[in-house]
Amino acid sequence: MKVLVVNGSAHLDGCTDRALKELESTLAANGVETERVNIANKDIRGCIGCNFCRQHGRCVFNDAVNDTAPKFAEADGLVVGSPVYYAGCNGQVLAFLDRLFYSTSATINKTMKVGAAVVSSRRAGSTSAFDEINKYFTISAMPIVSSTYWNEVHGFTAKDVEDDLEGLQTMRNLGRNMAFLLKAINAMKQDIPQQERTSFTSFHTEG
Repeated sequence: MKVLVVNGSAHLDGCTDRALKELESTLAANGVETERVNIANKDIRGCIGCNFCRQHGRCVFNDAVNDTAPKFAEADGLVVGSPVYYAGCNGQVLAFLDRLFYSTSATINKTMKVGAAVVSSRRAGSTSAFDEINKYFTISAMPIVSSTYWNEVHGFTAKDVEDDLEGLQTMRNLGRNMAFLLKAINAMKQDIPQQERTSFTSFHTEG
């Protein structure tokens, strides 16, 4: 089993990274392989709704999104880590997720791939960012992994996070819960439910 870990912080050794390392080490201890992708130091633009991906199976912008899509396809789970900027996610994380999920909607079956959001903040705004990331999972039939608190750490530097004992504990519990859920789903892989996708409600006004 393998989990793709996306770090949305440009500070590669910062608070988000420290939280993800705690999670990754716990997953490894529970027999789950991880692969890390750092995106915030890359040039990633937002979706323009051109629908190029519908015909070609990839995004029109050939950047980290297209590079990551095959890794996402192979993974059994996805972790997205983001710092908090102005009480929300790093904008680059949202641009990346918009395009990754939309451009792969026809090419990657995300049903029962497990998802987890990890956020870091100095003080507040973490639950808003947490909510933003989880929405990508809930529209993709991806079970969300929970922990014993919101999946967050607090600090201004990675050293500060070392003192957030509850935050690191939350990451370890998240890792154990994620490993358990992955194994449970894998054991029932032959019974993964089919998703109905024939109805698309769109209200148009005649005139």
